[in-house]
Amino acid sequence: MGVFNFEDETTSTVAPATLYKALVTDSDNLIPKVIDVIKSVEIVEGNGGAGTIKKLTFVEDGETKHVLHKVDLVDDANLAYNYSIVGGVGLPDTIEKISFEAKLSAGPNGGSIAKLNVKYFTKGDVTPSEEELKSGKAKGDGLFKAIEGYCLANPDYN
Repeated sequence: MGVFNFEDETTSTVAPATLYKALVTDSDNLIPKVIDVIKSVEIVEGNGGAGTIKKLTFVEDGETKHVLHKVDLVDDANLAYNYSIVGGVGLPDTIEKISFEAKLSAGPNGGSIAKLNVKYFTKGDVTPSEEELKSGKAKGDGLFKAIEGYCLANPDYN
């Protein structure tokens, strides 16, 4: 098995605690509201903490599909959230799992700095394709911007 690690960092004008609440605490309800293709987020197993399995159902190319997320860490005190994609269409045949480690911290002018570490765990010595990496990054960026946009459009949300 190979492990391929990628890091990303972005800033937001939304305060860290507000952004964390939207991205983590309220995400199961907010994500289907702000991203049209995602129809539902449901807990399949667990209570929302580490070990929980969530099923995200979405429509792609006119077909209903799903992806399974396993929650690895929920650290409200440090604004950190880790999860892995462990099944469904979001996982290519060559990938065992994709793990995400996200942490928010205070940024300039009351905003946030979001740090993301992504690890692709491959089957054998396969390397993730450039297309897989670009697609994954685009989806992650889109989710972040949609949630950030919701927070900005709803200044009373906190």
